Amino acid sequence: MTGIHHVTAIAGDSARNLNFYKRDLGLRFVKKTVNFDDPSTYHFYYGDATGSPGTILTFFVWPGAKAGSPGGGEVHQTAFRVPLSSLDYWTKRLTERGIPCQAMETRFGEQVLPFSDPDGMRLMLTGVAGTESEPAWSYGDIPKEYAIRGFHGATLVLDSAEETGAILTDVLGFREVDREGALIRFAASGGANGCLIDIHEKKGLTRGHQGRGSVHHIAFRAADDTQQAMIADKLISGHQRHPTEQKDRNYFRSIYFHEPGGVLFEIATDIPGFAVDESVDLFGQNLKLPSFLEARRREIESVLPVLED
Repeated sequence: MTGIHHVTAIAGDSARNLNFYKRDLGLRFVKKTVNFDDPSTYHFYYGDATGSPGTILTFFVWPGAKAGSPGGGEVHQTAFRVPLSSLDYWTKRLTERGIPCQAMETRFGEQVLPFSDPDGMRLMLTGVAGTESEPAWSYGDIPKEYAIRGFHGATLVLDSAEETGAILTDVLGFREVDREGALIRFAASGGANGCLIDIHEKKGLTRGHQGRGSVHHIAFRAADDTQQAMIADKLISGHQRHPTEQKDRNYFRSIYFHEPGGVLFEIATDIPGFAVDESVDLFGQNLKLPSFLEARRREIESVLPVLED
């Protein structure tokens, strides 16, 4: 059980973010909560019908945030899986909605469609044959046979891939499977959602600065606390990386560390999941707060922007 658990990015406007990911891309609005460390701001979660690991894209919504400056030491691009037969549909849909997209290209033999969200976050749809029969969630007018299935993977831009690649293979259960120019591909076993990490080596590239449109961190899966503790031990003993203490994020428990290239990595448990505080059929409808913030609900709700569905 390896691969990406979730990706967390930074957005500047809550309504615009919700409209894009729920209506334009058709993802499920899994959870409406707040940043536990900054409860005056939203934290949105999008994913599949049940909020499965490997499908979850989350956003810290910080109004007025300056645009990020792309560069080295960051998650450069986040890729979703879609049926191969759906790429023409998505090209037309994005174009008709005025969503900036680039020409179709090929990466590691796969057809991909790069595009950006309203804050400039770099995204990609990867056409994967055989996914038409997989379960799918689709909001609004997007046919289920064309819907996004979850993450395909993510691309890191680093000065060097060697040490980060060692952590991916020795600690996180990936293996190097291919190279294409300056791109090195790592794959987790099982072929599930979020099983690919590409490292783009760019020597001497100026360090990126986080802001609106940037990925804040990328989280990898641990089945439970025991596996997470084993990962922490291997990071310390084998790679001189010292994760934080465990933090309870209500829907998973997390530890954090910076990989050698500077990207913030998280190890998140699959448990307890997003149904811990509401039933699956009610996902995304109500503001959910952790128990330690519940006494401040009225204060918190008074400063959050009102969202209209």
